[in-house]
Amino acid sequence: MLFNSYIFIFGFLPIVLAGFFAIGARGHHRVAIAWLVGASLFFYGWWNPAYLGLILGSILFNYAAGVALGGREQGLSRKWLLALGVAGNLGLLGYFKYANFFVDNISLVTGADYHLGTIVLPLAISFFTFQQIAYLVDAYKGETREYNFLHYCLFVTFFPQLIAGPIVHHREMLPQFARDRIYRLNYGHLAIGISIFTLGLFKKVVLADGVAVYVAPVFDAAEAGIALNMYEAWQGAMAYTFQLYFDFSGYSDMAIGLGRMFGIKLPLNFNSPYKAGNIIEFWRCWHMTLSRFLRDYLYIPLGGNRKGTTRRHANLMITMILGGLWHGAGWNFIIWGALHGFYLVVNHVWHGVLRAFNGAARTSTFISRGMARLVTFAVVVVAWVFFRAESLPGAMHLLYAMAGGNGLSLPESDLEGTRLLLLMLLLVWYAPGTQQIMIRYRPAFEIYKGELRPWKYLWLQWRPSLFNAVIMAVLFMVSLKVMVTVPDSAFLYFNF
Repeated sequence: MLFNSYIFIFGFLPIVLAGFFAIGARGHHRVAIAWLVGASLFFYGWWNPAYLGLILGSILFNYAAGVALGGREQGLSRKWLLALGVAGNLGLLGYFKYANFFVDNISLVTGADYHLGTIVLPLAISFFTFQQIAYLVDAYKGETREYNFLHYCLFVTFFPQLIAGPIVHHREMLPQFARDRIYRLNYGHLAIGISIFTLGLFKKVVLADGVAVYVAPVFDAAEAGIALNMYEAWQGAMAYTFQLYFDFSGYSDMAIGLGRMFGIKLPLNFNSPYKAGNIIEFWRCWHMTLSRFLRDYLYIPLGGNRKGTTRRHANLMITMILGGLWHGAGWNFIIWGALHGFYLVVNHVWHGVLRAFNGAARTSTFISRGMARLVTFAVVVVAWVFFRAESLPGAMHLLYAMAGGNGLSLPESDLEGTRLLLLMLLLVWYAPGTQQIMIRYRPAFEIYKGELRPWKYLWLQWRPSLFNAVIMAVLFMVSLKVMVTVPDSAFLYFNF
């Protein structure tokens, strides 16, 4: 079941909302939570009921491990228990997501003919696995504990964030469900949530799906070895850059909006990353909860920046390569992660050079900020080629064309695609983000202090009014109309 489907918008969501508040208003809070857990499992099972057993088994395993970790004194046995819990999660993820990849590469190197058969990747396994690993580590550190199985089930399965994030911490989620006021229907929360959901829906079905038609023909041609000219190659790469941006931004908005309808705040997971002036800023704004997970549970345990410059750079490379592998079992994803690791190392080295020569008195001009944003955007586009391409040869063919290897040829007519891409570039660089539009009501909580800044044009900030109601109604109706022509368009991050 997709957020951008009629059955979800007009069937599942209204029923779940009505049931939750009807039960909660009578004071049956545990029953209301059970209703929400059941609805979330139904939502997950809609994709493939066979994998309900998998997610339930994962929940039981991690809940038991977390309770055991929370109830034990410090000692070696807790370390072994944590290691067992993390290994169990990674083993499950490794089998479903990476087994065939590793077996195929072993066969390629050894010449043997090993084959595991087709393994269907369960939906959202990467997200609920990482979320539960974080829970186990936090339980080991004594930072959180959960003895209520129903609460833990809701923490893992809450449907707005189940399929593609954000990756939430136990301590961020469960205290909110302990507040009595969330069980009473709040029309303010409902209006805010519907508005954010509508903005996300519009981004997905109108912008992301609208530009998607320019992506596949170019990448398919590159896979087939067709010689693309420089203009065609850049148009395809840019189209995917915007498709992924509005697709993931749309999902993130819709998840936050859905949570707010229930009176729940989710963490900010997407914050206008293409406005970044360097790659460090980019990763503070793109898939922010994944970046936080990789930082807190991989980069810092590896030593972070505490063991010298060389070790820091090595830790960055390891973290980003594994982050790339998290997105998919393929060399393209590994190279994508390695590229971003390299970008981060270069960025840190450059900052070190600036500090050495200019101290703290560096000045920034409009031109220098614009150039920094342009360079950052360009290297991100290059890396997205590996992310989208189906094979390394396909990626290299497209990059060769982007570099002008097949010549430059401007189109003689039909500039509609170019106009659309220029419009989208202006939107991602200069338009306010959803959270800036809604900032008066702080719909999501910040991961990094001060990341949400008010938009300078205050009239663009949302507030309850007839004008904003009309605007949202128009966006909603346009989105519904477009959904007829592009039915069942899954979010791109559902593949990871």
